Amino acid sequence: MSSEPHNTSTHTEAERGTLGSYVVGFILSLLFTVIPYYLVTKKTLSGQALLITIIGFAVLQLIIQMVFFLHLGREPKPRWNLLFFVSTLGIILIVVLGSLWIMTHLNYNISPLEMNNELIKDEGIYRE
Repeated sequence: MSSEPHNTSTHTEAERGTLGSYVVGFILSLLFTVIPYYLVTKKTLSGQALLITIIGFAVLQLIIQMVFFLHLGREPKPRWNLLFFVSTLGIILIVVLGSLWIMTHLNYNISPLEMNNELIKDEGIYRE
């Protein structure tokens, strides 16, 4: 039997991060949250430019969260985590873009009011 304490931790110091990295991540997260908030409340940008700016800061926020808090890329074999992350993003994009596509086509193919009124008259449906 060995008298040395057995280390049950499987994470190295580089994988976990330090207090300094957490503070830097926290400050960057706050910064990337306050800037879009300021742009919206002070109305410095509007329309498409504001939307693109907010989406850009959201992507930066995502990257900061993954690097500083989820430690993506710091483990010895980051390939699997990156593969799962990319596949998750792909599934989210398919669901969101597919939903938008379906809603757009439903809105486009919805029957006009005159057609509804004619169908109501033909079917004998009366509104009260």
